[in-house]
Amino acid sequence: MRKQTIQYTSPLDALVAVAKRLSLYENQQKMDSEEFFNQYNRGLVSDDRLFIEWANDYRHYLALHQELAQKLNNVA
Repeated sequence: MRKQTIQYTSPLDALVAVAKRLSLYENQQKMDSEEFFNQYNRGLVSDDRLFIEWANDYRHYLALHQELAQKLNNVA
């Protein structure tokens, strides 16, 4: 499977896109991303491709969220 690279014009645009993907995973798996990620990190979820992608998207979400929070704190 070939990886697709998407470039966003701002971290906010990227955060919205990742949040939409997380919502799809959550609806499909009937579990919120935070709970899934906790279980994944404890080894309670398989290393199926879907779960690896979900975990990576959640890591990306956390990084973007932190980046935006830091920028907002610098503005205030």
